[in-house]
Amino acid sequence: MTTLAPASTERPVATRIARVLRWLDGVPYTILAVPLRLAVSTVFWNSAMTKLANWNTAVELFVEEYKVPVLPPEIAAYMAVSIELTTPVLLVLGLATRAASLVLLGMTAVIEALVYPQAWPTHIQWAAMLFVLLCRGAGDFSLDHLARRRFGV
Repeated sequence: MTTLAPASTERPVATRIARVLRWLDGVPYTILAVPLRLAVSTVFWNSAMTKLANWNTAVELFVEEYKVPVLPPEIAAYMAVSIELTTPVLLVLGLATRAASLVLLGMTAVIEALVYPQAWPTHIQWAAMLFVLLCRGAGDFSLDHLARRRFGV
């Protein structure tokens, strides 16, 4: 005589997968936002540090390679390094996260469209992280969250 196994033990792998997926679905956005903020901040901060390590070379890149239209190369270099120094700090602190993300999305669009269009696989990664931060904000582990609680903004 053959005994049928109960339904709960019939598909143990499917049950485990479903349990893992429910657990992953339950991960709060706040936990996900921190590494997003840190990852994208690192990219732009490192770029600023490279420019500041040799300013003359950085300006020369804007003259010879980047060739951003409309702006004189030195002004473009100062603007780029200013953005790359300030927005990563804001993102790490979770302060003005949406504004900082929007600025970096704009900078990424300029880099993609005018400087390195062939680097779209990298730029789309930056844009994806920044777009999530723009849409969802910094999460609860942030100065933005503290400001909202304190001032109701």
